[in-house]
Amino acid sequence: MLNFLIIMTKHWFITGVSTGFGKHLAELALAQGDKVAATFRHQQQADEFTSQAGENGIGLVADVVDEAAVQQAVAAAIKALGHLDVVVNNAGYGSLGPIEEVPDEEVQRQFDVNVFGPLRVLRAVLPHLRERRSGHVINITSIGGLKTFPGVGIYNASKFALEGIGESLAQQVGPLGIKVTNVEPSGFRTDWAGRSATFIEPKIADYKATAGQNMANIQGYSGQQPGDPARAAQAMFDLVRMDNPPLHLPLGKAAVKGALDKFTEIKQEVEQYAHIGNGADFPN
Repeated sequence: MLNFLIIMTKHWFITGVSTGFGKHLAELALAQGDKVAATFRHQQQADEFTSQAGENGIGLVADVVDEAAVQQAVAAAIKALGHLDVVVNNAGYGSLGPIEEVPDEEVQRQFDVNVFGPLRVLRAVLPHLRERRSGHVINITSIGGLKTFPGVGIYNASKFALEGIGESLAQQVGPLGIKVTNVEPSGFRTDWAGRSATFIEPKIADYKATAGQNMANIQGYSGQQPGDPARAAQAMFDLVRMDNPPLHLPLGKAAVKGALDKFTEIKQEVEQYAHIGNGADFPN
């Protein structure tokens, strides 16, 4: 592995470090000698992180729905660490429920956290990365940003949006020396399917066998998912040391299979109906 890794100290800015991927990644980076600025929603959590990290890290209070707080956190991170190399848009949550039954306010909250939150971080940090002509943005999306599931449609939509942001951003900042990777996990043993998620239980009988059943399955295997967050953190730690990191990185066997299956299905469908699509242009 070392033959394609660049070994050097990295300075990280990671959102949502209280639990899950963010927590594991921040702890690993610090243990490996990197420096970390980590965001939390509560001051006590930030203070504890700062105390534990010592000279190599700082905890900051910033809810990604608050643009001013995000701007202040990024500025404080740059001041404390000197510069940033890696920005991880990790903060997010899952909103589950039948599309017809999820109320507007919950849809808006889902997009505010999962889509507008990363955008606020990007607006705050990109001037710094552009000035340095270097950096790596990691968006924690989901296999749900590539492949849909019943009962997860609103979450799917938010992660599809973040996928598109990441892909377009890569084209815009690649010539400036900035790399972008959309990391797409499948089921991992985090709080995603537990206390971090919101559930709108289906009241419409027509959806109980589709959305309702899948939501029950998700809740049922919470804590038993095959994905290991520590191994995911190691994969992301190694990712930012690659000379040519991928734009897409599905994590977990289910994510790899799900992505390959989705791309195969789309290819077959487009080819099957290409005669209809091609026929929609003006004649030559």
